[in-house]
Amino acid sequence: MARDRFSPGKGPTQRQLRIGELIRRRLAEVLARGEVHDSDLNTLSITVGEVRMSPDLKVATAFVMPLGGKGLDVALAALARNQGELRHHIGGVLSTKYTPQLRFRPDETFDQIDATRRMFSDPTVQRDIAAPSDGDDPEGPESR
Repeated sequence: MARDRFSPGKGPTQRQLRIGELIRRRLAEVLARGEVHDSDLNTLSITVGEVRMSPDLKVATAFVMPLGGKGLDVALAALARNQGELRHHIGGVLSTKYTPQLRFRPDETFDQIDATRRMFSDPTVQRDIAAPSDGDDPEGPESR
């Protein structure tokens, strides 16, 4: 029976993960060195958090965030404007038939981390974490 890699609900393949990480590293390197000929892009310090690949490896979605989170719209516009040049830079490190099309999206990981921290610092949640549940009797079932 053949493995169905493209069915929804399954995670990315090892190849998708490997290619995505190669692209993430190369994008981060190019942006850090200022190798793109765009003054708007070179004045920003942009973090590339993750790159997700489509199943056919023809589209790479990069999740980016400027340092401090300020200037996100400017950064996304500059990255989209320079997609061709960035594609050329990543094409050299890939051993694939096609260099994927690049898409840029805001990286919301930090917002999710902050929301989780706020949730865990809530007094009600702290109380629930500290209180033992019914099945967690510290003295064991013999004490009942």
